Amino acid sequence: MRAVLPKSPTVSDHFDIVILGGGLNGAALASALKNGPHSIALVEPHPPSPPGAEATWDSRIYAYSPGNVEWLQSLGAWRDPVRAQAVYAMKIHGDASGRLSFDAIDAGLSELAWIAENGRLQSALWQTLAGQPNVRIIQAPASAVTWDAGTNPRHRLHLANGDSITADLLIGADGAQSWLRTQAGIGFDEEDYKHIGVVANFETEKPHRGSAFQWFRADGVLAYLPLPGNRISMVWSTPPEHAAELQALPPGELARRATEAGKGVLGHLRCITPAAGFPLKRRRAHEWVRPGLVLIGDAAHTVHPLAGQGVNLGFRDSRLLAEVLASGGNPGEIGRLSAYAARRMEDVASMQFTTGSLKKLFAREDSLTRAMRNWGMSLANQIQPVNQALTRHAVL
Repeated sequence: MRAVLPKSPTVSDHFDIVILGGGLNGAALASALKNGPHSIALVEPHPPSPPGAEATWDSRIYAYSPGNVEWLQSLGAWRDPVRAQAVYAMKIHGDASGRLSFDAIDAGLSELAWIAENGRLQSALWQTLAGQPNVRIIQAPASAVTWDAGTNPRHRLHLANGDSITADLLIGADGAQSWLRTQAGIGFDEEDYKHIGVVANFETEKPHRGSAFQWFRADGVLAYLPLPGNRISMVWSTPPEHAAELQALPPGELARRATEAGKGVLGHLRCITPAAGFPLKRRRAHEWVRPGLVLIGDAAHTVHPLAGQGVNLGFRDSRLLAEVLASGGNPGEIGRLSAYAARRMEDVASMQFTTGSLKKLFAREDSLTRAMRNWGMSLANQIQPVNQALTRHAVL
């Protein structure tokens, strides 16, 4: 893996594709393209830290669909099964008697999802880029873009170390606060859910047996995601005031609150990582593609985390874009980029609508809505074809 060292400001390089952002989506896309016909630059000033000691756990835990795990395996990045946990069942509780359960066996699947740490997967993805002649890692911040208005543009990315590089295709994989999106003057629609996602990891008194749990509560949505051993990752989507209260609690009291909110389903919990919080917003960029430019992952769209699909949507962006670019030719040609965006929009729109609707449905507290939503959950749980269809949609 080659890092670009500081050079003279007069030096410039051209790459077919420049990916801005070396997180999960950017690194995965670079890995998927590494053996292709294009020269790749991955611009990321902050490389992932080496995995921590065995006893330490990353507070950023994600659920990965089986389809995405299979893709990551093909890239050589899914290499630490001891730190990943398969999810065999998911048990969802309404705010009254409503229940909805998904089971891998009933749906004819080996598992519903995998749970793993962000940091370890990012590090593994970077390792797949080591020694690749088509890929250069540039560990310098971007500072400006000179946009080429031509039909087949070569945009110029200026770096903070004084260097600059040109690209037939600039890819923004730089997250929800995308710098590249801002530089391109691309606006976005935003819906603030007025909730904070509070995350922390716990040891459990009882084994989870590969089950994930979710509760729709008056104060938000609580989820337990299973980790290897008797451990879970908690995600509690709740109003800012309650989130601040939870984050300020000492570990013992936070564990007691999380145990109580989860009905003691896994016995007493013991906190093993500090609580952290992040604001929950739905965003969609007004444009995903332009000649020589594409936004992927959170730079293009974000969803509510209650379905655990944000990172999966981003990986599906990377999977399809890698497929579209694999044939060679000019990677920035607007026709192929527009075809890519059209194929991705339905998936993203469907997930944003579903998660947003569920959030709004469970935010309403009138008695009729409460009765109908709990009845609907129970009905879907009892009708096997409906249950199986919902399960299969989530594991792409």
